[in-house]
Amino acid sequence: MNNLKEKARYLEPVMRIGKNGLTEGTIIEIKKQLKKKKLIKIKFLRAFLGNNDKKQAAKEISEKTESIIIDQVGFVVVLWRR
Repeated sequence: MNNLKEKARYLEPVMRIGKNGLTEGTIIEIKKQLKKKKLIKIKFLRAFLGNNDKKQAAKEISEKTESIIIDQVGFVVVLWRR
């Protein structure tokens, strides 16, 4: 896990989730990115967080994309899928 955290440090977010939230299209795109890259970083924008909880949203994304949350700091979550 620490090795993945180290690798994730240098990644740019592949996706930014804003006011539209977690739509089906967003989940599909995250799945595509995970399939292609295995380790991705996602950033939550302030517009999304207005009425959403970051930790809950990260958990929901993880469940829907069958991925593992490697790290979550501030507005950024790092996901990994085998």
